[in-house]
Amino acid sequence: MLFKLPLRRLLCVFVTLSTTLACSFAQATDGQKLQIGITLHPYYSFVSNIVGDKADVIPLIPAGFNPHAYEPRAEDIKRIGELDVIVLNGIGHDDFADRMIAASEKPDIALIEANANVPLLSATGMAARGAGKVVNPHTFLSISASIAQINTIARELGKLDPDNAKAYSQNARAYGKQLRTMRAEALTKLSQSQGAELRVATIHGAYDYLLREFGLEVTAVVEPAHGIEPSPSQLKKTIDQLNDLDVQVIFSEMDFPSSHVDTIQRESGVKLYPLTHISYGEYLPEKYAEEMGKNLDTVVRAILDNNP
Repeated sequence: MLFKLPLRRLLCVFVTLSTTLACSFAQATDGQKLQIGITLHPYYSFVSNIVGDKADVIPLIPAGFNPHAYEPRAEDIKRIGELDVIVLNGIGHDDFADRMIAASEKPDIALIEANANVPLLSATGMAARGAGKVVNPHTFLSISASIAQINTIARELGKLDPDNAKAYSQNARAYGKQLRTMRAEALTKLSQSQGAELRVATIHGAYDYLLREFGLEVTAVVEPAHGIEPSPSQLKKTIDQLNDLDVQVIFSEMDFPSSHVDTIQRESGVKLYPLTHISYGEYLPEKYAEEMGKNLDTVVRAILDNNP
């Protein structure tokens, strides 16, 4: 099921941008680099590749923190006062940013909603929906959705920094081409396979966007919520479900391994393939392309291994 992002926060963005535009233009005119805040690792890569050396990209939270469990700290909130604009996922993966911004010296700071023009998938699992997660926020795990976000970010940054708008647009196109080529090369390896017939499950409900690019639908999600270990009864029910559905592949979580993964593999006999949703470790411009490249390779390997 597809959703369009509600205009509620997007309208707020446009109002905020208009109120801060004069200040941002003045900074660009004075030769000062735009100070751009980001909330998640993929957006650090996106923005860094868009702006190059023409702006500074600053994470809101330090490397090493789990964004799913992060609680705002005073020193991180203070950092917002030095920023001109913040790029947000805005659909559930960086909710901590709302609290940080509200408590900062700049509660009306300009915001860019990266997912403003991205078709969204519904959240997976009863626990996610019960927690109010209407949509799946892991859009950056789709190459096509990421390119849409990159274009949105470049366009909105160009409005804030018109002197560099052309460079931002050109860089966004080049970066999008790089990512599009990665996906095309992965799909080419599967030209003779029947990947769409593969029955797959995931440990964490993050990978629907990625797997749909290969024509795959997620049959089951093991975790009741991210980082929440299933109870013994839930684990048994999940294993029974995997067996009943004849699941052939389980995509596990590389960055945040779960203690129950070995049990699932042993009891179900299904082979596990680790993926990353690129939300941990150092912030690097090349991180997204490198880790998505590994994800693409892993999905290709899983399909080929199970389609002899």
